[in-house]
Amino acid sequence: MTARADLIADAALTLLAERGMRGLTHRAVDETAGLPQGSTSNTARTRQALLETAVRRLADREAQVLSVEEMPAPGAGLDALVDALSVALHRYLTGHRELLVARYELALEATRRPELRAFYDETGRRFREPLAALMRAAGSARPERHALSLVAWCEGLMFSCAVGSFHSAVPGREELRTGLGELLTGMLGARPEDRG
Repeated sequence: MTARADLIADAALTLLAERGMRGLTHRAVDETAGLPQGSTSNTARTRQALLETAVRRLADREAQVLSVEEMPAPGAGLDALVDALSVALHRYLTGHRELLVARYELALEATRRPELRAFYDETGRRFREPLAALMRAAGSARPERHALSLVAWCEGLMFSCAVGSFHSAVPGREELRTGLGELLTGMLGARPEDRG
């Protein structure tokens, strides 16, 4: 994507977080991005195209929360996976709440728009598949199911801490690490330090 397309997508994510789906219009994106009227329409002509642009940019920005260099290599051990995930969760909750709220808006909209659902799911695959591979490398006999359980736990925690009943009590990194360790120990049957 071009720098202008990124600017438009970032403005769309900001609007989703601040105003919700109803506040996301081409005109509002132009204003938020500080661009001449009609710029967003030139980049993303339809609402579907604008939503897809936002989903794509969301995935790119979420991929940067934990860099590739910080992700454990397959076989690095479960303890390394727990460390990396606790860092990512803490960063989301302390520095990227806007992304989380925008993601929830887009996920809900995808339940009403089949064409967005397909695009949203395909974009999310770039996160699910590597996580299943990491679970397999950590010793999981059911890596897809365990990846689903891990994602569900992380998503539930992020939702509760970003917009739910725990929004004013974000857990610290060590608390997150402990919770992830307990979850993975229950799934895989060993303490993280025993599987490194």
